[in-house]
This record gives sequence, structure tokens and C-alpha cells, in this order.
Amino acid sequence: MWFRCFLGPHLQRVHRSQGESRPEGRAGRRGWTYQPKSLEKHTDSILGWASALWSLSYYSSPLVLCYLYRKGYICSSKLVPVSQYVGTVMVCLLGVACLRGENFTTIFTELKKLACYDFDFSHWPADFSWEEVSNPKLLSKTGVSLLKPEPKLRGAADSVLNSLRTLPCHIVSFLIAHSFGRRMLYPGSVFLLQRAMRPMLQQGQARLIEECEGQRNKLVACDGNEIDTMFVDRRRDEGQHGQTLVICCEGNAGFYEVGCMNTPLEGGYSVLGWNHPGFAGSTGVPFPQNEANAMDVVIQFAVHKLGFQLSDIVVYAWSIGGFTASWAVMSYPEIQALVLDASFDDLLPLALKVMPDSWSESRALVIGQVFYDPNTQEFFLRYQGPVLLIRRTKDEIITTTGPEDIMSNRGNNLLLKLLQFRYPKVMTDDGVRAIRAWLAASNPAEEAAVYSSYEVDDDWCVSVLQSYKTERDVFFPWSVGEDMTLEGRRQLALFLVRNRFFRCSSSLQHDLFYSPLSISAFHLMSPSPHPLLTCPPPPPMLKNT
Repeated sequence: MWFRCFLGPHLQRVHRSQGESRPEGRAGRRGWTYQPKSLEKHTDSILGWASALWSLSYYSSPLVLCYLYRKGYICSSKLVPVSQYVGTVMVCLLGVACLRGENFTTIFTELKKLACYDFDFSHWPADFSWEEVSNPKLLSKTGVSLLKPEPKLRGAADSVLNSLRTLPCHIVSFLIAHSFGRRMLYPGSVFLLQRAMRPMLQQGQARLIEECEGQRNKLVACDGNEIDTMFVDRRRDEGQHGQTLVICCEGNAGFYEVGCMNTPLEGGYSVLGWNHPGFAGSTGVPFPQNEANAMDVVIQFAVHKLGFQLSDIVVYAWSIGGFTASWAVMSYPEIQALVLDASFDDLLPLALKVMPDSWSESRALVIGQVFYDPNTQEFFLRYQGPVLLIRRTKDEIITTTGPEDIMSNRGNNLLLKLLQFRYPKVMTDDGVRAIRAWLAASNPAEEAAVYSSYEVDDDWCVSVLQSYKTERDVFFPWSVGEDMTLEGRRQLALFLVRNRFFRCSSSLQHDLFYSPLSISAFHLMSPSPHPLLTCPPPPPMLKNT
């Protein structure tokens, strides 16, 4: 019992289910924040400050060590007294931790009541593991497969000399990526930011559990990382939207507690949200391989534990979450649809915008080799199903120059590459030029003016696409537009872009505290604007390839 009190979880909130009677003094409340006793409260405060100071010293350690070295403090005569002080502090903290006994440990063993409490997620038992449905022999040592650039073929001597020449850059790139580089790319994994957001995350989680009847689960991915998820089941509600599961992929500083889960929830969909590795209750670090492993176990959980078919799943991604969402639809092509909101095609141009020019070679190595360049376009171009792209017209994050330059938004590149792959005969130079004129419009009125200037006949475009699909019924890319006039290709190009793209005039300050995507836009997703724009699912042999 002493060890259970010493190592036990920290209780933060008590949830109450709808069928449970309300305790006295808490009428009208679905849950309440746990109020520790005086001794537990003060010891928790001391341990909390110690944890914050440790995190601060960890991130500032390179500068502190350099300063101490220059001052001559790193020597045996100086380190011995310091080690004594540190040892004394550690003994005191150990004593404080021993005093932090919690009554919660006495009911921790009653697994049926775990959902009624919000406590340290590291003590939560696993609800689902990839081993339950996957064969370990079919996976590589790192986990699920990722698309990586093919190595360039060179002579043996040239390859060795080039490796020696670039070795210092590789070492520096590795250190950058595994120190502040990863934290710059995924600021949500920084402990200090998570600690500052903890009250908001706890409030958002309480709302999902107490008001939306959410179910929190711990999933174990193939790399051993534990993934924190939240599932809201709407299948019992009236309407057809509840039969569709929306899996939400958050941005680089987003959490399901306060992220894009709220949008499909308001639309009446069943929703499954998850946190990136290293975010909130999830363990690990958010490198691309770990991200793909986490996404894989989330889909396996949705299918094998929650009982959804892949054809009933829609993947909705915000910002850099487009990487895992695109990997998901590539690996599971039977997924119903893909929605990418404020996403981008390539990380390197955005990194070039914020990193110094003197790091030109290192920044390319960091993105391209260490992070494997999370290239969304390489994944989602292999997907044959309906895709909806949403662009923010005042986005400061994924523009390469500034939010006022809407043509520098990398979402434009994502759209053009999608259309060029699926309709190569339509996307000629004139078709691309017409689309760029439409994308440069800053408001709906300008878009309508561009659309009408080309005299686009929607009925004719629908009939052309419908006729092609009926006669051939083939996979993308289509050869429609091969024998079409220049004017017809322009009309068809503008028709396609208007039905694949959704603009949002709201500005984006950051991934934090922002619920992207209006409900009206989300309803465009299923069914797609024109059913003929979808393609028949690939044969079963292509599954997971």
C-alpha cells in the first residue's frame, strides 16, 4: 500500500455519468474538480514546481553548461559541493513524494470505475493493442511502412567521399532535429506548453466525457507508444450522420481536448480523436514513423474494437495532421473520404521561411533525412476516393511570404498537384492559368467574377464527367479532356477546382485554441458534391499497400 501511495497517479477530476445520482452540494454539475487535503495539496505543489524547474533546466542546459565551463565551475573542487546540494534536494523531494498518499489508489483496482476519474494517464491500463490484430512478423523494425526517397545511384568511391564530406552536416542535422528542431515543428510536445495549457485541456476533456458521453481509451502502437484517444459514439442518435466515424488528426500544437473534434461533433457525427505521440497523455516523440504507427493503431481500434467499417470512416486533418491523414487513406484506400483543412504539400518551403539562410544545407537535411520530409502529396495522390481541401485566406502559418499573399499559400500547391494527377489532360497550361486566376481571388465575389468570365456551364461539365465515368469506369488518372477544345478544358478545370476546394475567410493565429472548419463546409464532405467525382474502390489486393 505504501508503494501504491508513493507511485500512485495524481487525481485531477471526478466525472459523473448521466445515470449516477448527484452528490449533495453539487446539484446541476456533471463532474467536479478533485480537492486534495491540505498535506496532499502542498506536496503536489512542491512536486509541480520541481518538475517545472527540471524542464526549464533541461531546455537551458546547453547555455548553462557553456557558461559554467567558461567561468571554470566544471571541476572536481566545484562539483563535489554541488552534488551534495543536489543529493540533499533529491532526498527532500523523495520525502515529499512519500507524503503524497492519495485515497484514489484504494479504488484504482476497480477497472469498471476508471472512466469516472481524470488522473495521470500513464497509470491507465491499455484498452487496445496492435498485437490483437496485427502480425509482428509483417512489420519492419520501426513499424508500419513509410514512403522514403530512393537513394541516388553513385559509384562506390564517389559515395564514400560524399558521405565523408557531408558527415559533419549529418551530425549537426541530427542534433538539431532531436533537440529544438522537433520542438519547433511540434510545439505541442513541449512540456512547459502542456503545463500552461493543462487547465484548458482538463476542461475540454471534462466537457467531452460529461456532456458528450465520450469514452477515453489508451491504445498501444507497434512501437510501444501509448496513444491517448477520445471516442464519442453517435450511432444511437437519430439521423444518418452518426453512422459515419470521423477520425480527427490535430495540428502541431493541437490536442483533441480543444481541437477539431468539436466541428464534426456539432454536425452529429461519431468522432474519434487522438493526440500525437508526446502530446498530453500520449507517450513518445512525434517523428513521422511514430506518427504513422499511431495512426495505424487508431484505425485498427476503430475497425476491430469500435465496429466501424473502413467505408464508414472519414479522416479529417488540420494543418500538419494532413501527413498522418494522407498516410491513412493511402494505406487504407477503402476509407470513405479525406478532408484536409489548412494543410500543405511540402514542409521544406515552410522551414526555409523561418530558418536562417546560413543553415541552408542543414535545414534541407533535417527535413529531408531526419524527418523523412512529411510530404502529404506523395501519400494522398495514391488515394482514389473523394477529397475536400479547405484553404484559409489569412493563414500566417502555411504561406511562404505572408498572409496577405494568398497565392503563397501551400494549400494551392496541394490542390494543383491533386488535379494534375487525376485530370492530366484537363490541367494544361491554359487550365492551370485559369485555376490560378480563381485561386488569386480574395473573396467570393471575385471568385464568382472569374468563374463567370470563363462562362462555365456546370451542366455540361457534369455530363462530360458522367459520360466518361460510365463508359470507362477506370481509376485515376483520367484521360478526360484529351479531345476537348481549349475553352472546354478551361471550363472543366474551373468546375473541378470549385468542387474540390473550399475557402474560409477566417484568419488563423495559431493551431492553439482554434476549432477550424464551419459545419456547412463539413457537410460538403459526405456525400461528395458530385458522386461522379468519386472512383470505384481499388481491388482488395491493393489494401494496405
